[in-house]
Amino acid sequence: MREIVIPSFLLIAALFFSLPALAADWSPLMKRLIDDGFEEKSVQALFSRNDVQFDPEPMATKMNELLRLSPNYQVSSKPYVSREVHKRYLRPDMINKARAYLERNRTILEQISRTYCVPKEVVVSILLVETHLGANTGKRRAFHVLSSMALSTDFEQVRSFVPSRLIRNDNEEYARTRCREKSDWAYNELKFLLEYSRINKADPLSIPGSIYGAIGICQFMPSNVFLYGVDADGKGSIDLFSTPDALNSIANYLHQNGWGYRIEKKNRRQVVMTYNRSQVYANTVLAVADRLRAKKRERGRSHRAT
Repeated sequence: MREIVIPSFLLIAALFFSLPALAADWSPLMKRLIDDGFEEKSVQALFSRNDVQFDPEPMATKMNELLRLSPNYQVSSKPYVSREVHKRYLRPDMINKARAYLERNRTILEQISRTYCVPKEVVVSILLVETHLGANTGKRRAFHVLSSMALSTDFEQVRSFVPSRLIRNDNEEYARTRCREKSDWAYNELKFLLEYSRINKADPLSIPGSIYGAIGICQFMPSNVFLYGVDADGKGSIDLFSTPDALNSIANYLHQNGWGYRIEKKNRRQVVMTYNRSQVYANTVLAVADRLRAKKRERGRSHRAT
């Protein structure tokens, strides 16, 4: 039996975020976890806490996205290629922050580059775009996000939070099917989150996350911790809020998904898009990395001139 470990000093964790407390019947989710081997008393204790909240927004947001791209949505047969970037990350102040971060962590980043054949500029660029170099690891609790999505097996549970104009007679069944699929996906991620918290001896409700439950300064989904996470500091567990672990994990993820020493330029974008499927995201990451390399080249020329 897998017991959810909640250290005593975290049992009364401060509430991170101001979210509306919505009533929810957690018993179906609790039963599912217990049936899958989680210790019954620990599950009951976890879901009986006053700060456990049902958050409909993550599933509603996901359904909003899916319905906009449903099979009946008319799109061109020609693949769309965007060259757009998130310009805010290319501002001089952001590039300077990223460059300063790279310099502070140069030793570990150069070791990472040698180990995984991933340029240090790319690793830092992803960290900048994902969490502003670790400053913003999410405004939600990953547990609330994933447990709420896992509980939302029926589209009716979040229907009122989805714009009515997106729901039609010809896509309602699609909405129900996709909602069940995303609920199952979230349930799987919830199990990995609980395992992550157990290994790290952390209160599951203390872990901040994104709107879909990504965690750490590198924003991994919990399942990816066990696929690509690296215990770089040798403490016996993978802590994505630890700089060495997070930086190594980013590089390992990219390497395992195709980034090699002589990767062609056209393939770099594809690899980065495995981290986040947005073309704009990939464009931005690579553009920031190019700016960081350009700064390095400028410094090299100035040293030679002197």
